[in-house]
Amino acid sequence: MAALGPSSCLLYRELCHREQGIHPFNGGGCSLVSVGGGGLYSSQPGGGRKRIWGGEVKMRGFWQNVSRPTSIEMEAITGTEDLDRILALSKEHSQAIVIDWMAAWCRKCIYLKPKLEKLAAEYHPRVKFYFVDVNKVPQALVKLGNISKMPTIQLWKDGEWKAEVIGGHKAWLVMDEVREMIQKHL
Repeated sequence: MAALGPSSCLLYRELCHREQGIHPFNGGGCSLVSVGGGGLYSSQPGGGRKRIWGGEVKMRGFWQNVSRPTSIEMEAITGTEDLDRILALSKEHSQAIVIDWMAAWCRKCIYLKPKLEKLAAEYHPRVKFYFVDVNKVPQALVKLGNISKMPTIQLWKDGEWKAEVIGGHKAWLVMDEVREMIQKHL
């Protein structure tokens, strides 16, 4: 196996410095470092290989859980049909959903949305997150959610409303309350 690029330079420099007390680069730049056969080898000018370290070499990637997103954009609910479809899917898959009832003019709502999207990534795929802009949907949908204040963050499970947090206070407190609500009903 060979390690190319900046990581090989760092690995080579670190091993030479730590094990042999020497600086590996004498103005010559970085060379190919290969791992195998009981050690770490450096390519030499003229085509040879020099064993630079004979111990066990363990290499690990810097990025663990790369495939895990840090934020998941919430999907919009635009009408009662959307809500009915989402609740039916949630019931079918026995998946909890969180709905952020917000308004474009509400500063706290706008501030909380990216924080909720980060929380969505934290609970993905067990909980699905949605939002409703109350000014862009029929009032029948707002009445169905029994919304009177913004932002209101509701948890629904098995097609039924379970709990809600009304976020009129500091964002970090709201997020803690939303986490507690999710944990309680998962």
